[in-house]
Amino acid sequence: MTAETTTGSCCTPDHSCGSDSAATAEAAGVTTTYQVTGMTCGHCEGAISQEVSAIDGVSSVKAVASTGQVTVISAAPLDDEAVRAAVDEAGYELVGQV
Repeated sequence: MTAETTTGSCCTPDHSCGSDSAATAEAAGVTTTYQVTGMTCGHCEGAISQEVSAIDGVSSVKAVASTGQVTVISAAPLDDEAVRAAVDEAGYELVGQV
């Protein structure tokens, strides 16, 4: 189970539901993937997603415990220290960008 926080809906502006909503969100922002240590379950994914989602400009966060990767879509490139602080606040360690 993965946690994902998004703004808006899965439907496109023309009100058709597409299965490629991630690509739509990706086209509207900057996608950055980070490596995080310590995630082991869905609760971990949710905790990281919640903290990183609170960073200004973040529109989507997807944390995957099995890979330790956190993919963030934002309006502009994020400050790595802001992401590190959010991950630390959740109780995990940011290794760096993938």
